[in-house]
Amino acid sequence: MTRLGAVVIGVALALALAAPFFLKPFGIYLLSMWAVLTIAAMGLNLTLGYAGQVSLAQGAFVGIGAYTVALLTQGGVPFALAFIAAGLLCFIVGWMLGYPALRVSHHYLAFVTLAFTTLVFLVLRNEQWLTGGIYGINGIMRPVLFGWSTGKALHFYFFSLGVLVVLALAIWWMLRSPWGRAFVALRENPIRAASVGLDTRRYTLMAFAVGSSLGGLSGALYAPLVQFIEPGSFAINMSFSLLLMVIVGGSGYFFGPFVGALVAVLLPEWMRIAEGYYLIVYAALVMVMMAFCPTGILGLVDRLAKAAMPNGRSAPAIGAERTAP
Repeated sequence: MTRLGAVVIGVALALALAAPFFLKPFGIYLLSMWAVLTIAAMGLNLTLGYAGQVSLAQGAFVGIGAYTVALLTQGGVPFALAFIAAGLLCFIVGWMLGYPALRVSHHYLAFVTLAFTTLVFLVLRNEQWLTGGIYGINGIMRPVLFGWSTGKALHFYFFSLGVLVVLALAIWWMLRSPWGRAFVALRENPIRAASVGLDTRRYTLMAFAVGSSLGGLSGALYAPLVQFIEPGSFAINMSFSLLLMVIVGGSGYFFGPFVGALVAVLLPEWMRIAEGYYLIVYAALVMVMMAFCPTGILGLVDRLAKAAMPNGRSAPAIGAERTAP
């Protein structure tokens, strides 16, 4: 990481720490939602942006994690154990979902994961004895950790931000390990990766499992954040929103999910001044941006940085460069 990159990250972290002190409770809630959804988007970016596996199931894993924490904590299980259980359950289910990726790819895999999302939605809606059905689960309490209550909006935001930072550092380390290089090799040329001895089967399953686990951990924070969950929150719209975050921010860029989630969470709120037309304006802005910078916001930053350098090479500032083998 360059010196400029360290400065940019430091400024961004300082803004994240200082911003809530100047916002009303709803603004703090939006920042908390950004932190929570960024975790899920990081998982999808790992599966899609680094391993090249198209998934429309990330929203379902957020739902699995949310319901796991809600049911366990209301049953008297400490939040820390419920949080771990949510991530572990989604890791196992994600590993199993990864098996179709060994046989199909691209849009065929997208349909498989879409079917999985539909299946999860139907289970959440119809199995009322377990999930509450269409009535959902309410009264989900925010955790108390070592005597520190996260019940207030500001406290829960800092808790969510801390979890995001820890998980981001873990993913950063993993992507710079042999595992990360293996994931990128899968994306760029799986046949060549297999020809040099890479166990493509294991790494494909691992990419799905780790990405799904991050979705579950995101859901484990989502449930106490909103304090009421119901099946409609985790329908296909959630998966499409997370996919939009990854693509808008920059698929395959480490900080792409951070930027994409910020746009996806805040832009619709800013567009509400257009009243009934805000969704049309929002959709139009996204389409225009994708038409002119299909590699996302960080892709545009990377291109501008390359154009600005005399030798045609960029000076990656914030880990914005798209990882290549």
